[in-house]
Amino acid sequence: MIEIKTLATGSKGNCYYVTDGVTPILIECGISFKQIQQKLNFQTTDIAACLVSHEHQDHCKGIDGVLKAGIRCYMSAGTKMAINRDNHHRIKTVENKKQFTVGTWTILPFDVQHDVSEPFGFLLANEDGEKLLFATDTYYIKYKFKGLSHLMIETNYCQSVLDTNVESGRIHPSMRKRVMKSHFSLENVIEFLKANDLSNLQEIWLLHLSDSNSDEELIRNEVAKVTGKLIRIP
Repeated sequence: MIEIKTLATGSKGNCYYVTDGVTPILIECGISFKQIQQKLNFQTTDIAACLVSHEHQDHCKGIDGVLKAGIRCYMSAGTKMAINRDNHHRIKTVENKKQFTVGTWTILPFDVQHDVSEPFGFLLANEDGEKLLFATDTYYIKYKFKGLSHLMIETNYCQSVLDTNVESGRIHPSMRKRVMKSHFSLENVIEFLKANDLSNLQEIWLLHLSDSNSDEELIRNEVAKVTGKLIRIP
């Protein structure tokens, strides 16, 4: 049974603890390892790996502490080059759409759309047949997935809120363009949900909501309307 804990989410740092009851892992390390330890009551010695989606600091600034703790970090070659840790023996590069295993997890990296070197989303499957999809910092996912049991997906902004902020002068139009070309909107998340098989889905985690460009109640209501599934917004 998959268990998910959000240790941090948003522009100040992202880090998630995921376990199938056998192999615990981290997804992202955008907070210090000391903070990770504190949030997990110092139960971190059995963490088998950390998956890093891309090089922005809110997703990887704690990587040195994670590596020092003996935890292998998996990422694309582009991300490895961008964070400039080329020679660290615990950094493992993985390739787009090529599966690898960590303990009881089979993990498939896939390309997403963000303004960085080589960003990945991850599809994780355990030995019980459960599937978890993780995707953040992307404005679009071009793939469809079957049999998902857990979904962790960025829902960064609402188009109506972003447009209002631009019209009021709170946000510069150039920032609007950058947000729309690098983050998932509620509207695009809805289209993604409609396009995928959600028949086995147990829960949806909506992540990385913008402090200024999102409306949590609107997001929750609209996703619930489309899916009828359990929704968690950390």
